[in-house]
Amino acid sequence: MADLADVPVDDLMGELLRRMKCANKPEKRLILVGPPGSGKGTQSPIIKDEFCLCHLATGDMLRAAVAAKTPLGIKAKEAMDKGELVSDDLVVGIIDEAIKKPSCQKGFILDGFPRTVAQAEKLDAMLENQGNKIDKVLNFEIADPVLEERITGRWIHPASGRSYHTKFAPPKTPGVDDVTGEPLIQRKDDNAAVLKSRLDAFHAQTEPVINYYNNKNLVAHLHAEKPPSDVTAEVRSALKS
Repeated sequence: MADLADVPVDDLMGELLRRMKCANKPEKRLILVGPPGSGKGTQSPIIKDEFCLCHLATGDMLRAAVAAKTPLGIKAKEAMDKGELVSDDLVVGIIDEAIKKPSCQKGFILDGFPRTVAQAEKLDAMLENQGNKIDKVLNFEIADPVLEERITGRWIHPASGRSYHTKFAPPKTPGVDDVTGEPLIQRKDDNAAVLKSRLDAFHAQTEPVINYYNNKNLVAHLHAEKPPSDVTAEVRSALKS
C-alpha cells in the first residue's frame, strides 16, 4: 500500500470529495449486454462516474489476477499456458475477489460477462451467497445492418487515434487525416466479414442470456442506434427504478 504521506494533496482531496459524493448513492450491480460497436464503451464511463461504480471487464481482471499472482490468477495462468479456456468457476471467483475491493463498494458494471446462461447462473449463485443480486441488465439493442454501417465506415489515424466515419464524421479529404494529411487506416476488425462472424457468435451465445434475465424482469432495452446523449438519457431513466 502506498504511503499516504507521499500522495499529492490534490489527489487526496479529490479522492475524499469523490467518496463524500458517493456516500449517499444507492448500490447498483449492473450487466451491460450488446454486440460490438453498440456503444457500451461510450456509456460505461458515464455510468461508472455518475453512480460511483467500478467497471469490471473480465479480460482485464484475468490479466490483473495473473500479474498479481493471486491463487486464482495462478490457476488461470496454468489453464492459459495449456491453451485451455479459463473455467467459468475461475472467472466467477475472480469477479468475486474484485467486487470486494473498496472501489466496488457501491456496486459494479460487468462488461463482457456473462456470455452464456451457464455463466449467468454461476454469477447469480455467487452473488446470492453474498446476499446480493444483479439489479439491472442494460441491453444495447441495435439492428445488424445499422451496426454494419456504423462499424465498417470507421477509419483511424494510427498515430493520434483520431477517428472518422465515411458517413457520420468524414475527413475533409477522403482517406487522409484532417490535421496531418497522413493516410487513414481501417482496423482489421472493422470489416463486414469479421463483423458478421462476431455478430453470429453474439446472437448464438449471448441472446439467451438476455432472455434469462428478461424472465427475471431485470432487462432494460436501450435504443442503441440513437445518438449517445439520447442513449445516456435512456440509461438514466432505466436506473432510476
